[in-house]
Amino acid sequence: MRKLFFFVFVILLASILGAAPIDIPTMNFALNAPDTPQQLVSSLNVLVVFTLLFLAPSMILVMTTFTRFVIVFGFLRQALGTQQVPPTQLLVMLAMILTFFVMEPVGQRAYDNGIKPYIEEKIGYEEAFAKSVLPFKNFMIRNTREKDLALFFRIRKMENPATIAEVPLSIIIPSFVVSELKTAFEIGFLIFLPFLVIDMVVASILMSMGMMMLPPVMISLPFKILVFVLIDGWSLIIGNLIATIK
Repeated sequence: MRKLFFFVFVILLASILGAAPIDIPTMNFALNAPDTPQQLVSSLNVLVVFTLLFLAPSMILVMTTFTRFVIVFGFLRQALGTQQVPPTQLLVMLAMILTFFVMEPVGQRAYDNGIKPYIEEKIGYEEAFAKSVLPFKNFMIRNTREKDLALFFRIRKMENPATIAEVPLSIIIPSFVVSELKTAFEIGFLIFLPFLVIDMVVASILMSMGMMMLPPVMISLPFKILVFVLIDGWSLIIGNLIATIK
């Protein structure tokens, strides 16, 4: 299973970084009953490979800053009150582009240290897997809170590791995701505050003028968009988001 996961990881990372094409083994899709246990095992391996290929993009995304970006952009749209503007597809694509921008140095180190020597047959897959995953582990550890990491160690009833290399991916990935969720919600709260103030001011003015039947959101929306444009909101939010990444 680990070798299959590494094979899928090599294909994805090498294709993203524009590396030389990798020879992918051919597969026979004939639907025949297996004659031997070895044929059954081979068929199950093909099924596992397809499952990993289907799940690998999502697995890679949770090991990056994509979670933080997409949640913050969702909070921003809710704070502005623009409903479906920008559309969800555009926000997801922007989050993926920024994720690639942030994670490119990490992916390049993983490729140079592990995947490239493995393709050149200089090291085995076990060593290549460890060297390829290490840059991602270092990145996730830097952006993971200690108490979140300790939480999953307590759940597993495992002793505290001495080095980062001893921390398994099954502990780092959920800890990193929880930390990213908390960070994204904290940033989203800070984004909501100024727009909430604008909503409250507009609602108070409308009530003082006796216009209680007029929705405050209808009046505050142009002001929120105007303020966001004047402060160059997109550059400000994206710049500070990237600055929070260690």
